[in-house]
Amino acid sequence: MSIVSPNLHKFHGGVADLPHRKGISNSASVRKAKVPRFIVIPLHQHIGKPAIPMVDVGDKVLKGQKIGRAVEFISAPIHAPTSGKVIAIGDRPVPSHGGEMGECIVIETDGLDEWIKLDEPLKDYKSLDPATIREKIRLAGIVGLGGATFPSHVKIPGANVPVEQLIINAAECEPYITCDDMLMRDKPNDIINGIKVMLHALNAKECLIGVEDNKPEAVQALRKALEKIDGTENIKVVVTPTVYPTGGEKQLIKIVTGKEVPSGGLPINIGMVVHNVGTAAAIYEAIVLGKPIISRLVTVSGKGIQEPCNIEVLLGTQIKEIVEQCGGYTDDFEYLIAGGPMMGSALQNDEVPLVKRINCILVGAKGEFAGPQDSMPCVRCGSCANACPSSLLPQQLYWFARSGEFDKCQGHNLFDCIECGCCAFVCPSKIPLVQCIGYAKTSVRLEQHEQFKANRSKTRGERKQARLEKEAAEKKAKKEAAKKAAAAKAADAPKTEKPSKDEAIKAAVEFAKQKRNSGADSTATQAPVAPKEPTAPAVTEAMAKARSTLNQTAITAKPATATAEKTSDAVATAMANAKKVLGK
Repeated sequence: MSIVSPNLHKFHGGVADLPHRKGISNSASVRKAKVPRFIVIPLHQHIGKPAIPMVDVGDKVLKGQKIGRAVEFISAPIHAPTSGKVIAIGDRPVPSHGGEMGECIVIETDGLDEWIKLDEPLKDYKSLDPATIREKIRLAGIVGLGGATFPSHVKIPGANVPVEQLIINAAECEPYITCDDMLMRDKPNDIINGIKVMLHALNAKECLIGVEDNKPEAVQALRKALEKIDGTENIKVVVTPTVYPTGGEKQLIKIVTGKEVPSGGLPINIGMVVHNVGTAAAIYEAIVLGKPIISRLVTVSGKGIQEPCNIEVLLGTQIKEIVEQCGGYTDDFEYLIAGGPMMGSALQNDEVPLVKRINCILVGAKGEFAGPQDSMPCVRCGSCANACPSSLLPQQLYWFARSGEFDKCQGHNLFDCIECGCCAFVCPSKIPLVQCIGYAKTSVRLEQHEQFKANRSKTRGERKQARLEKEAAEKKAKKEAAKKAAAAKAADAPKTEKPSKDEAIKAAVEFAKQKRNSGADSTATQAPVAPKEPTAPAVTEAMAKARSTLNQTAITAKPATATAEKTSDAVATAMANAKKVLGK
């Protein structure tokens, strides 16, 4: 009897005949990895800006201590997975498609595995408001553990954003990967309690847990937990057919609700939020137990590993350490993949650390997977379009990408591609379609980044010019204001009129007469006060007329010789005084 839930819907495309190969790793019980001697913690384990180191070389750290600070809203902090001493901070190889380097904090562990002081377990999560829950999720460094690593607190919007349904992605559709399956079997209570916390924070009406029908043990474990835990009436397990890629969030929403996320949109646009089942368990530990995310469950599978299993590993543990704890490589080991065979990325070596996004370490043996093959010309069969779960035209995107027509790629909804690999899997010509589409995405992002930098530089230049113009205008205004103030001050000051030419002459003559009448032996005790100050030409003319007048007076008076001498002295004195007066 089928356990598939009724009233399901179908999404376009997909592949139903993929070899699952999940029994390789889910038949063994979950292991717990040992604490390694060295931990290498990359500061960029999430979508968004990398964290900034909060410790220095030589510092001692405790398990759960925050060692990397998030700098933006779309970012996540980093915590120490165990206690020890920071011995280095710098670039190290990190898991990536091209073997890139990234800033890491290296800790030499002390073997004590000593925790920081944690808060007392929370008895009632409902005592916390949604904003507090969101902040605690952010501080715990929780990201999407299904592989996308989008910071989880961003997907807990505020009260002004209504959420109708919470969807928990437990499909785990890719071959080989079974860590979510084993988590649901081992910790169903943690998952359900984490879901209850999220429902409270989102104020959502219900939660649907989507699980593929090739995980019957997980389905039964979840249903039993729902029966035991109170307040779970609005949480339902929805069992879906095993079709790849049911685990894509848009595809899962379509199959369990019948609704479609618009092109270029997000689930929140239709009132939904999607979280991974592992994220739900991590949120329970963060909110109720106060623990940050410092480890994760990882599937180690493939014919190249001695003991395939699921193992709980501290973040920052090197891949070679994990392989050793799973029995080591087989003789025919050939390569490593971080993730599954459809969407995973090849690892250059096993010295890179485990990060939050890696849910599987696929250890391939010779001949286990088809390697790169010589592609043949496209025959326009349309198989890729029929298999595309995003209803795209992969062959058309391929031609545009090859010719560098990235604007046309965007016109064909390039970024709706989830890079699931269905198109390349069904292509009879073995064309690397998904790789070409990924190249187009990267090229467009680079162009957008360069355009962003150019626009930012232009904006900065315009702001600088505006600032300079403003400063110049302010300086000019200050000068004009100073001029106006000086003019106003001069206008308010008392005015003194200069004496006219006639007045100056009259004053000089009057002064000379006074001197002559006062007698030759007398000394002028008081200088005549000129009513007004003469100008320079008036001085010259006044002195000339004064001499003429005095000479004429001397002739007509006919004084005695002694008197004449005294008069001459008086004239000289009068002339001197006249010069003083007129010179002022």
